[in-house]
Amino acid sequence: MFLTETHMHTSETSACASATGAYQSCQYKELGYDTIIITDHFLNGNTTVDRSLPWEKQVELFCRGYENAKKQGDEIGITVLFGIEYAWSGCDLLIYGIDKQWLLDNPDCAEIDVHEFCDRVHKAGGIVVHAHPFREANYIRDMKFLPLYTDGVEVYNAGNRDPIWNERAEWYADQFGFVKTAGSDCHHAVPDAPGRFAGVYTATKIETIQDYVKAVKYGEIESLKTR
Repeated sequence: MFLTETHMHTSETSACASATGAYQSCQYKELGYDTIIITDHFLNGNTTVDRSLPWEKQVELFCRGYENAKKQGDEIGITVLFGIEYAWSGCDLLIYGIDKQWLLDNPDCAEIDVHEFCDRVHKAGGIVVHAHPFREANYIRDMKFLPLYTDGVEVYNAGNRDPIWNERAEWYADQFGFVKTAGSDCHHAVPDAPGRFAGVYTATKIETIQDYVKAVKYGEIESLKTR
């Protein structure tokens, strides 16, 4: 079985993170992960990127954390893939299957309606996974759901303080028959912290982001790491 982290951040790009992309690759290598997917907060969320810059520069800076993680990952032998965490009024969506070129080709993607955004992701062959749908926090004014645009649900998020938030997410996934995923939502160096890292197990290694897209689309996730 192969272990993949599906939800994590870097300090280069996510304003709430303290671990650099390079550090994250090293940290997860030591923890025995085979693959990690960098899902930094997108340009419509808690980003370090100056939104007044030209779009091409914004994209370059947004991808910096991922690119630093990948460079380190290539050197130490851990697969590093690209994703994003898209924000919609307190609803966070993990997006997989688009890349830097897609961002460059869609310069209005941080401004368009969430439904159009999801449609474009799907048209490009990507997927949408609802992250921690029942989390309660001061930045979440309302709980929002997009079942007609969702391909999977993160039923276990290691960053959730209250276990019931994960239990409710699993209930939601069961109601709609969504594929279930798990992620650490890791922002920091977390030494010696059992239960703080999560992920998904697959029978074959996730080598490309399309491998992960396929695993979600066709229910090829074998089990979840939740402790």
